[in-house]
Amino acid sequence: MNFFNRLQGVFFSPKETLKAVSEKPVWIDALIILLVLLIIFSAVIGPYLLQDSLQTLKNDVRRQERMGEEAFNRQLEFMENPPPWFRIFLTIISPLFANLIGFFLPPLILLAMGRMFSTEGNYKQLLSVYIHASFVDKILGNAVRLVLILRRKSIFQTTTSLAVFFPRLEVTSTAFRVLSQFDFFQLWLFGILGYGLSSVFKVELKKALFISYGFWFLKSLLYVGLGFLGR
Repeated sequence: MNFFNRLQGVFFSPKETLKAVSEKPVWIDALIILLVLLIIFSAVIGPYLLQDSLQTLKNDVRRQERMGEEAFNRQLEFMENPPPWFRIFLTIISPLFANLIGFFLPPLILLAMGRMFSTEGNYKQLLSVYIHASFVDKILGNAVRLVLILRRKSIFQTTTSLAVFFPRLEVTSTAFRVLSQFDFFQLWLFGILGYGLSSVFKVELKKALFISYGFWFLKSLLYVGLGFLGR
């Protein structure tokens, strides 16, 4: 099954496609294409990220009091005129490493969770089904987000989650962080991932979905918790 067959299969016949890539793991071409698309996405939204970060910094009175006026003004000047190396780091290097971790770490956790129900399956199979299930969020989801960002000219106020129904929420609030975890494309991703996990672990779909959404819940809990501590 070539890449384009797998691409359309994830959206139109996910059960058969994820079963195929679990039985015959293939992921290198999919990973390379996803990383290229994600770097392009990061490069396009980079100016809006800098703009939003600068505005957030200007409004952060507590940071100014904590850092002192002189240090705060230096940081403000840096954000207003960032050097080329910082732009490259922000739009290419940082997203590249973050996404590599985001692709290679979850299958390891899913493998540990799956061992509670089955002794079948291996890391390579899980990596294959996870990367292919990620087409939903990283390709279609990011395409929708890009359109919204370009229309609104902002990243922080752009979301494809339940938070979209509460536009007055501050993006740094705990409520926004909780609602942002109910992202429509993420929920779709972990839904079809259940087919792949069912095939890898040789368990019924209900157990596979329990593992898949259990991982989503733990990931969301960690995100919200770190955000709360960061405040």
